[in-house]
Amino acid sequence: MKEKTLLFREYVMITLGTLIAAAAIYFFMVPSHVTVGSISGLVIVLTNFVPLSVSALTMILNVVLLIFGFVTIGREFGGKTIYTSVLLPVFLGIFERLFPNQQSLTGDPFLDMIGYVFVVSLGMAILFNLNASSGGLDIIAKFLNKYLHIDLGQAISAAGICAALSSALVYDSKIVFLSLLGTYLNGLILDHFILGFHARKRVCIISRRPEAVLSFLLREMHCGATLYESEGAYDRKKRTEIITILDRASYAKLINRLYRIDPEAFVTVYTVNEVLNRYEERKTC
Repeated sequence: MKEKTLLFREYVMITLGTLIAAAAIYFFMVPSHVTVGSISGLVIVLTNFVPLSVSALTMILNVVLLIFGFVTIGREFGGKTIYTSVLLPVFLGIFERLFPNQQSLTGDPFLDMIGYVFVVSLGMAILFNLNASSGGLDIIAKFLNKYLHIDLGQAISAAGICAALSSALVYDSKIVFLSLLGTYLNGLILDHFILGFHARKRVCIISRRPEAVLSFLLREMHCGATLYESEGAYDRKKRTEIITILDRASYAKLINRLYRIDPEAFVTVYTVNEVLNRYEERKTC
């Protein structure tokens, strides 16, 4: 029952991430014609040659790419990729019905590009955090990685740049430039959002009351910690250094209590982008 509940919550979040990505495409990228490197950007160019809606073309291309991926790469595409590949054009179709002839929200292609990059990066970060993706160019990138031995990150960038350059077939040099700039910024901001999901604080504490600090960490916050014996260079006294890994909320809670336990505690804090934890006694909060 617990596993089913977790799976349900996971798919709710995947649905939310896909909805956010679809909103970014429909309300920012489609009106501005800025084809930031993605399958949706390529679709916007193709709508100038094929008399189909953005949602219909997206569905067709995603299905074709999924079949291509299964044939050439194998069963590396799980249910999540199939789910998002179908759900994305469904959401686009809903937006087309609810908001026909959608105009630019900003009236400026550059601002539309910035809005698209920030919003779609949030949606994609949610998907990547749950080990999902929207399919599309990711499949092309995996194909290039497998058969041409191109690094996966470089393959994704190359596929995105090619999609952005396709705008030159229809639009002027300004749109082409904005498409390439948006593709580059999209990668940077997506990395920022992804790292933000996993960011933790590594807190190192040297206190005159280490047992009181430990008691708060272990019994009240239910967080793990590691102890080291340290020696002050000036007075040569032995001290216990407490190290723990916390999320932002737990970090704030610890700091608020710490200076009531020991106002003279010495604390250093580092940002940790990822924690790989295999042992319960080293668990993070």
